[in-house]
Amino acid sequence: MRVLLVEDDPMLGDATRRGLANAGFTVDWVRDGRAADLALEANSYAVGVLDLGLPRRDGMEVLQGLRTRGEDMPVIVVTARDTVGDRVAGLNAGADDYLTKPFDLDELIARLRALMRRRAGRGSNLVRCGDISFDAERREVCVAEKPISLSAREMALLEILLERPGAVLSREALEERLFGWGEEPASNALEVHLHNLRRKLGAERIRNVRGVGYKLVP
Repeated sequence: MRVLLVEDDPMLGDATRRGLANAGFTVDWVRDGRAADLALEANSYAVGVLDLGLPRRDGMEVLQGLRTRGEDMPVIVVTARDTVGDRVAGLNAGADDYLTKPFDLDELIARLRALMRRRAGRGSNLVRCGDISFDAERREVCVAEKPISLSAREMALLEILLERPGAVLSREALEERLFGWGEEPASNALEVHLHNLRRKLGAERIRNVRGVGYKLVP
């Protein structure tokens, strides 16, 4: 899951980026509102984590611009603005959740996963597709009730495919969601991860639709 983190404090931003990455997220981090606008124009994100007190452009303006353009990407505001009026204003401007600083990283991660569950129409962190089960919170994968070991990248790829079982996802769409900034993949990196994932899950569970992309078969 690719996340846009917008936070101008270098220590907090770096700690949040590392914490989210350790929890299985792909994180792009920007430090001002203008950079956030550019990132949103150029990339597709599953969710945004947005501070409000930003240089160059206030986070509220970034949020309002996003909603004015008709984009429905879930956004959780994380800010020091903690009055009831601030929270009401943020939610009315289009935020899906509002968390005040200082915050606990585990709570932020739980809120992000809750946003994604609601977006997917699920009530649980446990996702099933046939005899494949994936626990997003525990980062555990089982096939026919037997746990299997996946690398972080393989698990992230499986999580993307599990969002829409049976749907064909193009190579470009998978690479965009799997790799963040500074992680430009080698030409065959996606194929390597898919090969390893098929070997562990069973080759018949992930199919290559020639000239189109890849799909997870229920």
